[in-house]
Amino acid sequence: MRLNLRRQFTKIYVLLLVLVAFNVDAQDPIYSQYYAAPLQLNPAFAGNTDYPLFHANYRLQWPSIAQAYTTYSATYDQYFDRTSSGLGFTVLSDDAGNGILKNVKLAGIYSYRIRFNDDYNLKIGLEAGYIQTRLDWDKLLFSDQIDPATGVITSGGTVIPSTETQPEQLSNGVLDVSTGLLFYNPLYYVGISFKHLNTPQNGFLGSSDSFVGLPTRISLHGGLQINFDRGNKKDEGSFISPNVLLLKQGGFHQMNVGSYGSFKNLLLGIWYRTTFNNSDAVIFTAGAKLETIKLQYSYDYTISELGIDTGGTHEISIKMALERLAPKKSKYNDCLSLFR
Repeated sequence: MRLNLRRQFTKIYVLLLVLVAFNVDAQDPIYSQYYAAPLQLNPAFAGNTDYPLFHANYRLQWPSIAQAYTTYSATYDQYFDRTSSGLGFTVLSDDAGNGILKNVKLAGIYSYRIRFNDDYNLKIGLEAGYIQTRLDWDKLLFSDQIDPATGVITSGGTVIPSTETQPEQLSNGVLDVSTGLLFYNPLYYVGISFKHLNTPQNGFLGSSDSFVGLPTRISLHGGLQINFDRGNKKDEGSFISPNVLLLKQGGFHQMNVGSYGSFKNLLLGIWYRTTFNNSDAVIFTAGAKLETIKLQYSYDYTISELGIDTGGTHEISIKMALERLAPKKSKYNDCLSLFR
């Protein structure tokens, strides 16, 4: 009985964190498989292939707590050698609190590559998007609706009303601007991105001392590629890619460190994620590449105080590469196979 009561109050607590998110600084949804969603990480990744490349991603976080967070995204990008430019388009939908707070973002991305020689390259990326945020007020729960004995339901079976005042607007649309740099050669890459440079006002109560817009997200990322077998068009190569990702957004900090391996058609990876003040999760990834399709699944094993009772986090990514449309002379001399 005590365990069940504890779980119910844990659910209420997590929901409250989601429910009041419209009035506090928020953080972006961040994929554990960030390498399978490169345009969500840095706009400079647009155009890593000279053929059409499509990514689709799905993330389910903490399914045992009322499915608190669900994220979907899809992207297209391609490099055009004639103009040394990459183009990309992305759509992302984030659902917090089982439909309470929803964000949909549409964005266009442009990147330009500066080639110093055959080995060293610098890409500059720019992104302009539109974020639509919607709040379902009828699903909100506030502290004055929770009775210590009966929860949110009275002894008579009715829902306890709240004295909170509903905002005049329950939807909001804003312009979002981002940029990034990516330097790479055949051995290593390093990049930095600045998401939400204009700190868009995506809240519902207007600007105030406690809410000054969506904080700029700064991401520093880098890694190596150690090749065992470069392969060819008929046979997949093999490599290991150790990587690190550092994030800062408002008062939130995160680090992912781990390694990804591609062994012919088999894909494996293991990562450790921390917020510096708290160990968060160990992430396991497995997948396969079948001709033009790459399919991957990852599971975040929660090691923080929240515990595994949250259900961890599940992610699925699908990549489709239309390699048959690549120029015959196409050949990559870099370390970005992780993102293709």
